[in-house]
Amino acid sequence: MVMSSIDRFVAGWTADVAGIRPVFEAFLRFLREQEGVELDFNERPGVSFSLRAKHENQKNRRLFAMVDIIDDDPENRWLSVCFYGDMVTDPDEVGDLVPGGLLGEDGYCFDLEEAEAAPYLRARLAEACAEAAKG
Repeated sequence: MVMSSIDRFVAGWTADVAGIRPVFEAFLRFLREQEGVELDFNERPGVSFSLRAKHENQKNRRLFAMVDIIDDDPENRWLSVCFYGDMVTDPDEVGDLVPGGLLGEDGYCFDLEEAEAAPYLRARLAEACAEAAKG
């Protein structure tokens, strides 16, 4: 089996003080299981590793979710998960509204430094994916 760049990255991710790697793997698995979702992986070692998800029905946007692994401290990475502001809700008000911050459009970004926040973000991924599937 040929390994993709993202699979190689995950396989080489050994130091994980905060326990974020399993969360990222769960998000990756979820996105891979969604029908019509295409994934792109952008590597910037020392800065971030960015998983970008787009639905095939989307015509005007290049993604619906961006899951960034922040790599400023490779032994203690954390996630920044961003969505377009009109594609998700934030009922617990834990995200940061970033005007013009997601490819020039308003977005919500959620920082995940502890694995306990994963279910909330997983729900936001599902929500954004459903919105993207609408086209």
